[in-house]
Amino acid sequence: MSTEWMGIIASFLITIIIAYPLGRYIAKVFAGEKTILDFLSPLENRILRFCGIDYKKGMNWKEFLKAMLTVNLVWFVYAFFVLLGQGHLPLNPDKNPGMSPDLSFNTAISFMVNCNLQDYSGETGATYLSQLFVFTFLQFLSAATGIACLVALFNGLKEKTTNNLGNFWAILTKTVTRILLPLCIVIAVLLAFNGTPTSFDGKDTITTLQGDTVQVSRGPAAGMIAIKHLGTNGGGWFGANSAHPFENPNYFTNMLEIIVQVLIPVAMIFALGFYIKRRKLSWMIFAIMTLGLFCLLVPTLVTEVYGNPLITKMGIAQPTGAMEGKEVRFGPAASAYWSIVTTIISTGSVNSMHDSFMPVSGLMQMLGMLVNAFYGGCGVGLLNYYIYIIITVFIAGLMVGRTPEFLGHKVEAREVKIAALVTLLSAFIIKGGTALAAYYFVYHNNIDWAVKPSAWLNNPGYHGFSEMFYQYISSNANNGSGYAGLTANNPFWNITTGFAMILGRFLPIIGPVAIAGLLANKKYIPESAGTLQVDSMTFEVTTFAVIVIITALSYFPPLVLGPIAEYFSMH
Repeated sequence: MSTEWMGIIASFLITIIIAYPLGRYIAKVFAGEKTILDFLSPLENRILRFCGIDYKKGMNWKEFLKAMLTVNLVWFVYAFFVLLGQGHLPLNPDKNPGMSPDLSFNTAISFMVNCNLQDYSGETGATYLSQLFVFTFLQFLSAATGIACLVALFNGLKEKTTNNLGNFWAILTKTVTRILLPLCIVIAVLLAFNGTPTSFDGKDTITTLQGDTVQVSRGPAAGMIAIKHLGTNGGGWFGANSAHPFENPNYFTNMLEIIVQVLIPVAMIFALGFYIKRRKLSWMIFAIMTLGLFCLLVPTLVTEVYGNPLITKMGIAQPTGAMEGKEVRFGPAASAYWSIVTTIISTGSVNSMHDSFMPVSGLMQMLGMLVNAFYGGCGVGLLNYYIYIIITVFIAGLMVGRTPEFLGHKVEAREVKIAALVTLLSAFIIKGGTALAAYYFVYHNNIDWAVKPSAWLNNPGYHGFSEMFYQYISSNANNGSGYAGLTANNPFWNITTGFAMILGRFLPIIGPVAIAGLLANKKYIPESAGTLQVDSMTFEVTTFAVIVIITALSYFPPLVLGPIAEYFSMH
């Protein structure tokens, strides 16, 4: 077995080995049990009291969502105006200018909603102040927001009947102080000792072996890169993201960044079992999500390691696989693993260029974001999976002729309508946005779609369509990765993807939290011989089938127009 394959297996196994005890620790933190970081409690209480918050007061689902949405609006306004005026603010040794209003709008939303779609280039489009006090700041809080909303769901599932989903402010604060910040310190130190810069100096002048003079950007990047992966954010300090040697200096850091970006999403699955005392349910969910990972990963690995069939037909051997757009340091296998991991969760960071992957690999990346529930992002992955569970419970209840129930609470028309609305609106955002872009691209610019690219796209035909389709998929999934062949820094893309990111972030949060609050407030029904066993493999396989059917019915036509058509055109 090659070292590349061993590296993938080791990365996955290490992730699970660390995630299980971390999940137990997370459950203890939010259950109020004794942990090693309890000495932070006085500091947390002082912060909350200073902000005028009664952290002991519980919230129903409406109060919880109101608090969450209100503070996110404040963060957006703060980020928008800092980015507009960053050129006149301190910590700008490279004299980078302020952003345009449409780019500030897009970027502020992007980091607020955990998407980190970057229509700017990191080292030239942002200052050190923006990188630290806007982007890094929001990367902590957006991840904490997702986790806090998932904990609200946990509270709704834990109690037989309750109107209290917890205090948003207390959960948010604990998430930062007890989980994100301690882990980020460890990760940042490891990155710094492996070559990631931590200096506040501006660009350095380097003379190459050929005698050329180049300007090399740097900055205090290690801390931002740590939280960008741990919090499944993904925004790069540098424009090339983790393909840049300063963000990802060697194979050790490559493994480290792969592991930590999956760590919390997997740990939250185990935390569910510990928190509501249903470990079997968490293991079943983990098994189905892992099955989804492998269904996307295996075709990608095979395609990238095998190479481009068009080059093979020319009689040219490809012993190293499809290396277009990939780092020589990591190779096609490690890059393929990263590409699937970063798209099934909401990280969106890249160590290679997704625009250069084979059509089958691009299809798998898109499917990972369209499902958005195989591990998923910090907190929101399980929230998305919960929507699929509600739909599955409804369908299974109809099949056996019983009123649908989930963990002792009846699932009625209101809950099912909310779940259906979330899935339908996601499809509308993605396909509606792509249709609008295609119309604008072809008719407004008088472009011959089949043969002639424009200022927007580097590629015509099927791949050009995929570039636009991918942008809206990534925005709706709060992923942030993109096909680099699309030039997105213009008012059309900045504004339309900005709204796609807002809706794609908050609809899948509001829906599950509302359903959890509605169900938790209902009378508890004890389990009986006729109760649907949701922690059985049969139910989880049914949920997997529902995910496949909903995704296929919703997105098969645009996938045919993009990556599937491109694949057949190559053969």
